Amino acid sequence: MKKIRFIDLFSGIGGMRLAFESAAHSLSLETECVLSSEINPHAQLVYQKNFADRPLGDIRLIDQLPEHEILLAGFPCQSFSYAGKKAGFGDTRGTLFFEIVRLIDTCKPQAFIFENVRGLVSHDSGRTLETIKNEMTDRGYSFDYFVLNSSNFSLPQNRVRVYLVGTLNAVPQFNLISDFGPKDSHSSNHQQLSLFYPLSKPVIVADILEDNPDAKYDCSPEFVKALQQIVNNDLNRLHGIRLIDYRGGNSIHSWELGLRGECSVAEIELMNLFILKRRNKEFGHHQDGKLLTKEQIATFFAHPNLDEILDSLVTKKYLQRHNQLYKPVSGNFSFEVYKFLDPDKISVTVVASDANRLGVYSNHRVRRITPREAARLQGFPDSFSLHSNDDKAYHQMGNSVSVNVVKAVAEEVIQNVLYSAKQVYLKNAV
Repeated sequence: MKKIRFIDLFSGIGGMRLAFESAAHSLSLETECVLSSEINPHAQLVYQKNFADRPLGDIRLIDQLPEHEILLAGFPCQSFSYAGKKAGFGDTRGTLFFEIVRLIDTCKPQAFIFENVRGLVSHDSGRTLETIKNEMTDRGYSFDYFVLNSSNFSLPQNRVRVYLVGTLNAVPQFNLISDFGPKDSHSSNHQQLSLFYPLSKPVIVADILEDNPDAKYDCSPEFVKALQQIVNNDLNRLHGIRLIDYRGGNSIHSWELGLRGECSVAEIELMNLFILKRRNKEFGHHQDGKLLTKEQIATFFAHPNLDEILDSLVTKKYLQRHNQLYKPVSGNFSFEVYKFLDPDKISVTVVASDANRLGVYSNHRVRRITPREAARLQGFPDSFSLHSNDDKAYHQMGNSVSVNVVKAVAEEVIQNVLYSAKQVYLKNAV
């Protein structure tokens, strides 16, 4: 088999195709994409720019698949995501998996590679994954899944995804090991996940930063000035800092920055204690605690001017008051940056909703990461053309796959397909 044909469903901007073609070429195989499908027109545009091939639209309008050896599909993950409602197959997007099954019935490939969020594994106590497994094994496929972290594949990103793989009428041997990776981006421990992929040099955020990005990515002077006051002009202290209003720990809050109005020392102390007590569930087990009365607040913040402080925080909109009950006005979208990456560590997961608000302090500049840097975090080469609109480029990178990981998975699958084809040939030759 000198050429391997494949299909690219839910293709996005083409991350799985890019990885698959790279894997095939590393095994001295030519490739031919015989069909691709993606419903989003902005993703279609980027796909066409990079592959000279515009994907078909809605998968539900495709009647039949052409002959091919391997099927790729990064089917929609929102209905299985920890960040979403986790409705699974009760969600219309979740049922799109069955569109893949419908099309497989029109032309069975020799193997498949599916990518999804880690939440798929545990969703509905494992019943969702079991449903997918049953659908594939009923059609004669083996079924394996691997939970892999991008940080273990020479990418400085703490990104966990699940990869579902199978081959037709075969019992494949895969040399990949599931590993959720580090608990967070500050405790990474580089691992060797395959006997065939030697331990590579750890890659850190500093390795993917551009030397001199456009000044448009710099944070505003007002924002930088407020940050400088918080860190006593030592901007290196921003490394790894979160800017978020409903968590404590290694975080900076809007009231500390004075984003809605300058706060006194006492006001800042009250707000920080309020967040701490809510997170500790001292006053209830609702999400982040519950609304508190003035009397409850007084148990952890005894101040002679408590009434005036509460009124001031309500006026500045750091607190909300409803029927004499108080709660913080939480959120993180008021910040230019919600997380500053540590150049000497790995990045948090790049996600579509706020990839444009990941920051970094580098070369004496406080700035957001660029779309190209977001692409590098995902393993896209600099030769890959990004969307001309920055916000769309960030969003697409957050929705895409980590190229290095898919390449490693694809190499394993291709080699198993080649082995199976060779065994069939030898059997028929006897």
